[in-house]
Amino acid sequence: MTKGEEGPMGVVTALVRSSYLVNAVYTASAREHGITSQQGQLLCVLMGRPLGMTELGETLGLAKSSLTGLVDRTAKLGLVRREPDPEDGRAVRVALTGAGTALADVFYAETCARVDVLPASLSEAERATLADLLGRLVNDNEVPMVFLDGAR
Repeated sequence: MTKGEEGPMGVVTALVRSSYLVNAVYTASAREHGITSQQGQLLCVLMGRPLGMTELGETLGLAKSSLTGLVDRTAKLGLVRREPDPEDGRAVRVALTGAGTALADVFYAETCARVDVLPASLSEAERATLADLLGRLVNDNEVPMVFLDGAR
């Protein structure tokens, strides 16, 4: 079979394979900027505001040791920094640096453009329906804000 000739899929297969498709785009975007997809995700999460390590770990679904390593590696690239949490003197939060903000903006825009091309064969009405259905799925399952909606 050629591209697009597989026939209908069940919802589980379609969701798993679409997740794989989006992850592949995310990974390719990150690779082009010399970062890992996890580092790209970290930058996107921090676009909204600095986050404490606990909240960041919960949002990214990472254990403390994995998160610490990710933040350390990203800080060595000069993209994030640890800063005191103004609400808790014992805690730190992670924030984008100037270079991190610049890269996050470019990475976010490029990744959005690449993902936006994926449903190119859908009509505007189908795209709206897809967005509505996926949005409900995300909201019903309380998926953390790992990617902003629309321009900052």
